[in-house]
Amino acid sequence: MKVFKDESMRVPVKSWCINPEDGAIEQAKNLARLPFVHKWVSLMPDTHQGYGMPIGGVLATKGVIIPNAVGVDIGCGMCAIKTNVTAYNTEILKVVFDEIRKVVPVGFNKHAEKQDSSLMPEISGGYDSVIVREYDNAHYSIGTLGGGNHFLELQKDKENNLWVMIHSGSRNLGKQVADHYNKLAEAMNQKWFSSVPLDWDLAFLPLDSQEGQNYLVEMEYCVQFALANRKLMLDNVLKVLKTHFPEMAPEPMINIAHNYARLENHYGENVVVHRKGATSAKLNEIGIIPSSQGSTSYIVRGKGNQESFQSCSHGAGRTMGRKQAKNTLNLTAEINALNEKGIIHSVRSVDDLDEAPSSYKNIDVVMAEQKDLVDIVVELSPLGVIKG
Repeated sequence: MKVFKDESMRVPVKSWCINPEDGAIEQAKNLARLPFVHKWVSLMPDTHQGYGMPIGGVLATKGVIIPNAVGVDIGCGMCAIKTNVTAYNTEILKVVFDEIRKVVPVGFNKHAEKQDSSLMPEISGGYDSVIVREYDNAHYSIGTLGGGNHFLELQKDKENNLWVMIHSGSRNLGKQVADHYNKLAEAMNQKWFSSVPLDWDLAFLPLDSQEGQNYLVEMEYCVQFALANRKLMLDNVLKVLKTHFPEMAPEPMINIAHNYARLENHYGENVVVHRKGATSAKLNEIGIIPSSQGSTSYIVRGKGNQESFQSCSHGAGRTMGRKQAKNTLNLTAEINALNEKGIIHSVRSVDDLDEAPSSYKNIDVVMAEQKDLVDIVVELSPLGVIKG
């Protein structure tokens, strides 16, 4: 763990990423200059520059909440499930993936029909609620993967058990909530002549304001919707697997979010812990740390490290931006590397290079840098992936 501190910062930045990129450092320094920051800013090993706050960042605040320190895909996270299936081959899995694509829309696609209302989290709110406004649209989006780095992956452990892992969030619902409350925060901060510069993209809402309370309610709804979204996708995947493996029996689902804020107590004070591309890693808490589609993913157990606010990385983290990946990576080399491993992958054209394995950090380095945050419970090797 590395510590950054200069005279402009109220608190230090503690980084489990030994060599964070310059943009992430500058954003972390802005966080460390905030008048309401608690103790320090923590950067996880997968950290990289984000919008306002670095991805892979953990920030504890006193009395305020920052929409951009949660991000636009509120509740985005991982779920994973182990099955007892051990007899499979590439040809069967290719058929399975073809059938999964028919029941799990990807990218901007949604279901053609509304999904069952019982799948949706309960809704409330008598104010000008974003989730009330977007509720009807969300009926079509629940159970869909989305785009970008979201994925649906089949994996195997060292005993050859088949696993399902899904990375997805709250779809457009979370973005609508994030954008609405960030605009509110910016307007309120300008009205109050806030000392936090607008160009830091860290406008805040006081917790004791109606706007702050409304954001907490709507943010939590998005977290629950994102979980319901993953659950429905997982159920549909398991139905497909059941047709090919009738004796399949899944174990309980593991779920963990990595874009949210939560009221917690750290170092004797009640604070708002923002995790943006970071996951909770309380003592003995089971979590998920995925990698790229060509590398090992991990089921982990938290160590409850107080200095990270009991957090760990949410993945491998990017080593280059999406445009840079498309402009610099070699398509043939990326395809060949995946083919050599026998992975059913999603790299087909230059447009797919932003999710190629070489655009991500080395997961072995990431895991080594956070050995004081988590213990590895299960190693999972990729068999095939559907990318958003």
